[in-house]
Amino acid sequence: MIRTTLATISALLVLALPAQAADDGIAAPTLRASITVTSDVVRVGDLIDNAGSAALIPVYRSPDLGTTGALPVAQVLSVLRAKQVIGVMTGDIKEVSVTRLARTLANKDLENAIASALERRFGLGEAANITVTFDRGVSDMRLDAGNTGTLQPVATRYDARSGRFDIAFEVSNDNNPTPTKLRFTGTAIETVEVAVLTRDIERSEMLKSSDVAQERRPKAEVTGEAATRERTVGMQLRRPMRAGTPIRVADIAKPEFVQRDQNVTIIYQVPGLYLTTRGKAIESGAEGDIVNVLNVQTKRTLTGVVTARGQITVQGVSQAPPMAPAVEPADQTSSLQRDVPTPAAPAPVSPTKVSQAQIPPAQFVQAQAKSE
Repeated sequence: MIRTTLATISALLVLALPAQAADDGIAAPTLRASITVTSDVVRVGDLIDNAGSAALIPVYRSPDLGTTGALPVAQVLSVLRAKQVIGVMTGDIKEVSVTRLARTLANKDLENAIASALERRFGLGEAANITVTFDRGVSDMRLDAGNTGTLQPVATRYDARSGRFDIAFEVSNDNNPTPTKLRFTGTAIETVEVAVLTRDIERSEMLKSSDVAQERRPKAEVTGEAATRERTVGMQLRRPMRAGTPIRVADIAKPEFVQRDQNVTIIYQVPGLYLTTRGKAIESGAEGDIVNVLNVQTKRTLTGVVTARGQITVQGVSQAPPMAPAVEPADQTSSLQRDVPTPAAPAPVSPTKVSQAQIPPAQFVQAQAKSE
């Protein structure tokens, strides 16, 4: 008690005699125009320089975490006098700005901490695919600036059926051996990026860029592999689907260039020969698919490749027979248009030989055989 009283008297003497202290080489107590504090109280030593032993005397309650307040100089001096602190040099300062430092935990940081605590646990996957919703709509959180440690989960509970979580964290504090405790409750579900229809789409329609949007949906809503927007544009649905429906890879296919019973153009190609005729598709197919097609003139079924919309190409087999004498173009054309009995022995043929059965009577363009 006596020692405290003596210390207070000494502080008052120092603060009461600023001019004499300056003459004796001791710096005079001087008010600061702006200060920053980390604790919940403002002390004399925060407000003035050279406060001496009076520095630890509390005089104000600090502003809220992360905020700034202003104190008129007259009010500050009045409070200091009430604490027996006098003789403070104020200069031309009109008010004192007081800022309380804080550590801010953004809402996104808290969501990431929850997702990381649940990652690859309780049947959940990557943290990046876990969507967190807090019970009370937690916004940015401010902690005392001394809480510099990371959020360490110390208790984690999760119900996979309802998606409910209850997680407790601890944050180490530089100014206190006891860590700060935080607790959060809410729901966490695993989600996936998936393409979603923006309007009702029929099976025969090709998906355009405006027909598809990319969204995050609960994984439980997408059974199978989710399709991305880039993968769906330009494709065709396997069935009609409603707007807002997530699209799976199994729901899309290459667009059908040929549909069953559609009238198509048959192209017969071998080196040196290009023949077209009318046909009817026996089955549907996308570009590059192998389908059966009926030649409506010969009533024969051919197998070809879908090469364009309404177009099926039948590839012939190129043969390389022995050297043969030149054949006049007119004779060669005639041999392709009528049945010719097959000779008993191999006969000279043109460099290009195709099967009579596969060539229907139709218009064609044929390359002229070269004479030797």
